[in-house]
This record gives sequence, C-alpha cells and structure tokens, in this order.
Amino acid sequence: MKAVKKTVVRDPKVSVTESNVSKAGVRLLSHKLVSAEVAYVQRVLGNTASQVDIDAQVMAVRKMPWASIVVPD
Repeated sequence: MKAVKKTVVRDPKVSVTESNVSKAGVRLLSHKLVSAEVAYVQRVLGNTASQVDIDAQVMAVRKMPWASIVVPD
C-alpha cells in the first residue's frame, strides 16, 4: 500500500505596512483608504498577516462606524 502524500498550503505572511494596506484598498475598493482606516487595519492585524487577512480587514473597515475606527485623543 502506498502512502498518500499530503500537501499543506499556507498563506505567506506579508508586512502590514501603510503602503501594503493602501495598495489593497486601491485594488479592492478602487480608491485609497484614509489614514485613520489604514491605522485601524495596522492596529488590528499587527506587524504581519496573510494577504487574505489584509483584504478581509480592508473590506470590513469600510462597513464599520467611524467612531469605532478612530482612536479618541
């Protein structure tokens, strides 16, 4: 009996930089995110995340109320 080889597919991690988040916004939404939205995505995801996670967070941030995105002073 032959052993079945399993392949594990992992999403590569990319850095969650302002540039990467802005590019994802342009690619998904056809326009730039404002700086408060970019900062929120960076806060939520941390330093690294998969591109799928970044895309999901960019799409979600546009549906959120503004008061939950902006950090009070």
